[in-house]
Amino acid sequence: MVFGLGKLFGRKEEPESPSPAPTPAGGQESASAFIRRDAVFNRERQPAGHLFRLQHLDAGLGDAPTRRQQALDDALLKSLCSSAREEGWGKNLAFVPLSTVSLNNPWLDRLPPQNTVLLLMLAPETTDAAALSARCAALKNRGLRLGFFRQPKHPAFAAALSLAEFAAIDVAASQGGNVRDFSIAIRSDEVRHPVTLVAVNIEAKDDYQLCRQWHFDYFHGPFITAGESAEPTRGDPHKLHLLHLFNLVQGEAENAEVAALLKQDPLLTFRILRYLNSAAIGLARPVSSIDQALILLGRQRLARWLSVLLFSVKDPDFADWLLVETSLGRGRIMELLGAQRFPAAEADHLFLTGVFSRLDRLLRIPLADAVRQLLLPTHIRNALLERSGPYAPLLAVAEACEGFDPPRMEAAARAAGLDPDTVNRALLDATAWTSEITQHWE
Repeated sequence: MVFGLGKLFGRKEEPESPSPAPTPAGGQESASAFIRRDAVFNRERQPAGHLFRLQHLDAGLGDAPTRRQQALDDALLKSLCSSAREEGWGKNLAFVPLSTVSLNNPWLDRLPPQNTVLLLMLAPETTDAAALSARCAALKNRGLRLGFFRQPKHPAFAAALSLAEFAAIDVAASQGGNVRDFSIAIRSDEVRHPVTLVAVNIEAKDDYQLCRQWHFDYFHGPFITAGESAEPTRGDPHKLHLLHLFNLVQGEAENAEVAALLKQDPLLTFRILRYLNSAAIGLARPVSSIDQALILLGRQRLARWLSVLLFSVKDPDFADWLLVETSLGRGRIMELLGAQRFPAAEADHLFLTGVFSRLDRLLRIPLADAVRQLLLPTHIRNALLERSGPYAPLLAVAEACEGFDPPRMEAAARAAGLDPDTVNRALLDATAWTSEITQHWE
């Protein structure tokens, strides 16, 4: 059980250490940790939420498997509670994997309940089905939603399923027959209420197809980018048009010239106005025309939203959505982390640095070639092409948030003078913000 969850958290299996264990949940607070969030997709191949786990744990993990797992869970819950927005995660689900040894962790009573799904692994110590039911009922009364990992041989598994809204399986650790049999069992008459199937750690596209065939509803894992082509593709006329508009806005063209070019594309005008009037932008009054947008927003803010539109795609697939999330997420993370150290006028420059750091993937050309096509301030160009200048440390942090590389994450944060809680708050805010922005896309 412990090492099964350890794999999900990205932790290597290690022999037990003779070092003293940290104080378990309910005692002193454990050390803060960096959070990693992985995308979870629905059957329509759209982002439906994220699975949150630890990127790094500062303290040792103790000498006993149970206490080790409690320390991991405590660090994850503390980091989530300390960093999440009061209103939660936005419109998407937040999947939080935990062991049932941590069901009485006090941080669970502070976790934002809206759209939070606890994915629970039954511990060997969890043998009292009545106590499990009582605690789970209390968590559900708080608004938390519960799921359980597949453990058919555990004596409390049948009782757990009666409480579950979600049922999960670790695909990488399972045989194909297990995936099929689990789906059949969950959808059988013995489970007398609807249960949503979740497939985690899917490594290959074939495994995804198997899970989809067997009626799973949510999908997570590295299959999303498996086999992704890096070959150049033909230029997208829509994106080339947006790049041209971006340069006009950044350059010395008159507002009338910019507005006239925008008005030649009614669909683009409609989309820009829809974004600008969305709740995520938060303008004090609605914008009804491009001319008005130029006056109210200014050229720099309009350039920012043209950069957002660059990443909208028709009929996006998994990799397209992941590109959108990482690009916009990087921009928002940099903007938030730079709020206290740069003038407000540079917020949009920070945002553009993060967003354009993925232009090579969007346009399928080297980043240097993409940057040469744009009129960009010196600090942005230096950060993107030379990894130098005042924006470079924050870009390194935003990039490190995306992969499980604890030494890189720690080094990037230290170089930028940032602590885990500050980085986590920016990451979770950016995650919710990105989901709010993209919900307006076709």
